[in-house]
Amino acid sequence: MAVWVFDKIVWPATSSLITPHEDMPPDVRLDFLEAVAIVDTSPRGAAALLRLAVERLMPHLDAKAKNINASIGLLVAKGLDPRIQKALDVLRVIGNEAVHPGQIDLNDDKATALKLFDLVNLIVQALISTPKQINSMFDALPQNALDGIQKRDGNAGKQ
Repeated sequence: MAVWVFDKIVWPATSSLITPHEDMPPDVRLDFLEAVAIVDTSPRGAAALLRLAVERLMPHLDAKAKNINASIGLLVAKGLDPRIQKALDVLRVIGNEAVHPGQIDLNDDKATALKLFDLVNLIVQALISTPKQINSMFDALPQNALDGIQKRDGNAGKQ
């Protein structure tokens, strides 16, 4: 049971220690915050919501496919860091197990659910924030430096 006031869950009380990454897309953030709201009473439900959050994240990463596994495969084909792939697969598998119980039982496993929040934030940091920060700094370089880099990179295959 949950009590909502407009668009916020007011009961059960949520943990203010779990916050979404500042660069998390708004639609992903909604699922993340809903998972925060229920993690104390339903770690299994929180894990399922975090899996949904990751699925919603995929189009923001230009990796929209028929399912989350195929979307991760698209990212792998583009050169995804294997560590981030593992984080995505952990969320995918544990989230799936939360919905379709099998070998992993999250009914009383809040600790695992809490770690999943960290993984979602780590994925957002690695795949959205870090590229954004690097691109911002790169774009701020002087034009002559950018021209030199483009010339170097254009000649890289000719040597």
